[in-house]
Amino acid sequence: MTSIDTWIEAHAQASPDKAAIVFAGETLTYGDLAGAVGRIARHLRDNEGVLPGERVAYLGTNAPDMLALLFACARLGAILVPLNWRLAPPELAHAVADCGARLLLHHPEYAETAAVITGDAGARLVDPAQGGLIAQTAGLDALGPGSGEGHGEVPLLIVYTSGTTGRPKGAVLTQDALAANADNACHMQDITAADRVLTVLPMFHVGGLNIQTTPALREGATVILHDRFHPAATLAALREERPTLTVLVPATLAAVIAHPDWSRADLASLRLVATGSSDVPHSLMKPFIERDVPVLQVYGATETGPVSIYQRVGDAAAEFGSIGRAGPRTRVRLMADGREAGTGEIGEIQLMGGNITRGYWGREDATAESFADGWFRTGDLAMRDADGVYWFKDRIKNVIISGGENIYPAELERVLREIEIVGEAAVVGVADPRWGESPVAVVVPKAGEAVDETGVLAGFNGRLARYKHPKSVVMVEELPRNALGKIKLDMLRKIAEDALGARDATGRDPVKDPKKA
Repeated sequence: MTSIDTWIEAHAQASPDKAAIVFAGETLTYGDLAGAVGRIARHLRDNEGVLPGERVAYLGTNAPDMLALLFACARLGAILVPLNWRLAPPELAHAVADCGARLLLHHPEYAETAAVITGDAGARLVDPAQGGLIAQTAGLDALGPGSGEGHGEVPLLIVYTSGTTGRPKGAVLTQDALAANADNACHMQDITAADRVLTVLPMFHVGGLNIQTTPALREGATVILHDRFHPAATLAALREERPTLTVLVPATLAAVIAHPDWSRADLASLRLVATGSSDVPHSLMKPFIERDVPVLQVYGATETGPVSIYQRVGDAAAEFGSIGRAGPRTRVRLMADGREAGTGEIGEIQLMGGNITRGYWGREDATAESFADGWFRTGDLAMRDADGVYWFKDRIKNVIISGGENIYPAELERVLREIEIVGEAAVVGVADPRWGESPVAVVVPKAGEAVDETGVLAGFNGRLARYKHPKSVVMVEELPRNALGKIKLDMLRKIAEDALGARDATGRDPVKDPKKA
């Protein structure tokens, strides 16, 4: 397949004045974007000496620069490494060193961080200065399509996993993988050139970059780009910019719904909202659905582009709560005890297709561990019903085996979300001398509510089988999360174990009564 930078060039030829990106009140047409891609490619090759296969890291919030840089790297056959600006310097330094970046381009506001994280890694710092990379390269001659060594089989992205249980690994995605992901994404959402996509999620993550943004640019649609997520700005854009599509994860769904302007928000332009996570709370989807905006769940991971399994508008209402069906560019199987799980059985989701990673950068051990006979092992569990619809269950690592029975924390967490006095909650397994493991609920009380263990446990009565109920409840002020908002399970388990250990030793709950514990 040809390089994906030809997507932009084709639209520049057919519709040069069509808006490609709207950002901070400025519009970049497809003609403008194509010119920027060519100039940045020229700059990287001739002024920075970037060769095919070399890595170019990028540290900054969402901006047109990053998208132009992506397609410029595609033209050259270079590899873009988008960095998570929410991470601490040591975490960023690991990514820069691990990928062996030649350059680190950064926004001016990250100059101090960029200087720290390059350290001895050998990456050269490039500050595009105020106005950005597109403006800085304005006087250069463009490097035209086909002038570089980019093509479909060449790696284009290294995206670092969130690392909830270990050191982040760099998943490698080729240009073909982005094209296959775009096929799935366009099928999922029926994206056309007439769409206006509102991108508020960070594009250092494949969700913000590839669920709607790159597929929209492939189709010649318009991307309304925000530097970062702000609930008020999102609601204002819905009213003023009239987007037809947007992606919101659970945390951003919750922030939009909780905003004072939500009740009078104008959602008329939206034809759907896409959302994704291991398990999206139904309570966060229903407020949109009740206002006639379909909410589609998409399942995937950094390693899968991410669009792999998803709902479509015609199926979402009847299959509410599911993660949908496999996309046309992705094959799915569920494996249990070395065999394919049958209808109604729970098994590990394994994926194969053009959108799947080739492996982890410089980590043959991790790559081998993550693939089985060419199938990517997601580490997630699901059930497929008689209609071929997939229903997410839990992470394999989360499953609690208590008295020989499998208990899925996600199932307990769904109940906890519906208990009025609970603000947030997560469930982990802790060692139990009688049962092997027992589920423990770690709960953040809802503001202003009097919460005790008895009240939380009572919420499970009649909802789940008795053996699935949490054996204990630990109260905390907040759940430990990483920079992407995912719960740090190892830390959460230690919090539960320490609290229960102190409780056993003193007969008191150290969180409720720390002075007496």
